[in-house]
Amino acid sequence: MKAFHLATAILALSTGMALAENPMVGGAAMYEDKNIVENAVNSADHTTLVAAVQAAGLVETLSGAGPFTVFAPTNEAFAKLPAGTVETLLKPENKDQLTKILTCHVVGKAVMAEALNGMIKDDGGKHPVPTLGGCTLQATYEGDMIKLTDEQGNVASVTIADVKQSNGVIHVIDTVMLPAM
Repeated sequence: MKAFHLATAILALSTGMALAENPMVGGAAMYEDKNIVENAVNSADHTTLVAAVQAAGLVETLSGAGPFTVFAPTNEAFAKLPAGTVETLLKPENKDQLTKILTCHVVGKAVMAEALNGMIKDDGGKHPVPTLGGCTLQATYEGDMIKLTDEQGNVASVTIADVKQSNGVIHVIDTVMLPAM
């Protein structure tokens, strides 16, 4: 019986059945053996985020060992901000503010959606998510979707979850999370 289970496990591994593939993001394959920055630069949906990470000087940090969870806003999420906001934030004199906003999207451990859902359930439907930027996001579950609420009341939906990286995980979101003013 043990030999049968071992043979089944070997077959599953050799055919890839046991290995779930990462979802595509922004039309690009996401590779588990690449870090957050290496994968993000290939996503057509995250060019604004990549430019912001570069302007804030966070490339080295997010390329580091981690683990990190990054709630990654899309270009459309940034486009929802008031006109001129992104351009203003990308100016060198606003680097501190940009860094604060970006690090409010980063958690200092890798958290998969199933684990976050469990924490939400264990906490009665709402779980606080402290970020490296000092913000606390509130995670809830609505239907089959994780929702995040920032300190200003903005609500983001996780549109693509569990994009595994060599140094953590990315969850794609549709709204930029902002710190309290």
